[in-house]
Amino acid sequence: MPTTRNLLYKMNMNTCCSVTLADGQTTNVLLADDIYDLSAHLSEYGNNVLWVLDGNTARLIRPLPTPRVILEPGESAKNWRGTERILRAAVEEGMARDGRFIGFGGGVICDMTAFAASLYMRGCRLTLVPTTLLAMVDASLGGKTAIDFMGGKNLVGTFYPAQDVLICCDTLKSLSDKEFLNGLAEVIKHALLAQDEELYRMLLLKKHQIMGRDPAVLRNLVELSLKVKQSYIERDPKETLGIRQALNLGHTFGHALESCGRFTTWSHGAAVAWGTCRALEAGEKLGITDQRYASGATKLFAMYGYDIDYRIGRGDWQLFRQSLLKDKKKQDGLVRFVLLEKQGKPVLTTIELKLLQNLVISSPI
Repeated sequence: MPTTRNLLYKMNMNTCCSVTLADGQTTNVLLADDIYDLSAHLSEYGNNVLWVLDGNTARLIRPLPTPRVILEPGESAKNWRGTERILRAAVEEGMARDGRFIGFGGGVICDMTAFAASLYMRGCRLTLVPTTLLAMVDASLGGKTAIDFMGGKNLVGTFYPAQDVLICCDTLKSLSDKEFLNGLAEVIKHALLAQDEELYRMLLLKKHQIMGRDPAVLRNLVELSLKVKQSYIERDPKETLGIRQALNLGHTFGHALESCGRFTTWSHGAAVAWGTCRALEAGEKLGITDQRYASGATKLFAMYGYDIDYRIGRGDWQLFRQSLLKDKKKQDGLVRFVLLEKQGKPVLTTIELKLLQNLVISSPI
């Protein structure tokens, strides 16, 4: 993959942030100016690496690096079978604990590569190269690893932060609008959780540049979004204090919706957008969320074309409810939802069954 030309770009990797997590573990997030810059940095890792890609990201690298594992694209590969393929390849290559797994792809690849790295010889080195907006602002940072299990989204996983996260916004040019919006939903969520309104204003005022994939605007968008996530995960690295759980805004509703569609009907981002709007509506009905703020935030999602008014059919309620009961944020048998008082003010609370039904079912039971 690397060439002599690539090495000329070596000094252009800029540090976006250095995130300190549990036990003093640090993740360095580096931004590449372009794909050549990214390639040059990857060449520094040498040959003691195992690449993990999917069928989509494999097309971004020519020639393909070795050794490698190429998984099927999408959520269907996020399971024990896919994890075993990664681990088997590492064993067959004779990799030791000082080997490095490089996950090059979207959220599924980042989650699975990190999960496999946390298991291999009780933990080998890990670098993530997120190639989608969703992976850049969410899946690659924070140390969460996971696979889906028995119909539960991210039900099995570990905390295992990457040493390096390498981001190159050039890869976003290859995304379809649907996949780009899949990640943008997480950016909007971060904008609502931010302590200031800089990211929120950017989303309001620069829609044309954002959807047009303007390089400078996208770079700023990604940096601001990552800074929001950093502010939550550094204060609560292993999600034990109730602070980091705020990043699950919209996810309890959203994961249940994904489950109803067997993880094929709804993209993660579209489900999170829908779920965040349900959380805003719930907060408004419970007197927690300022009505004007809820209205403005909901309109922001609508402005980018998300289906925020969808309701499930009555026949889907039991499956939706079963998914809610598998939620990882459940405490003492009760599911707690992330709601918002106002900008940057999350609240964790339970929601009564009747209100839940009114929020999500087209004709409540």
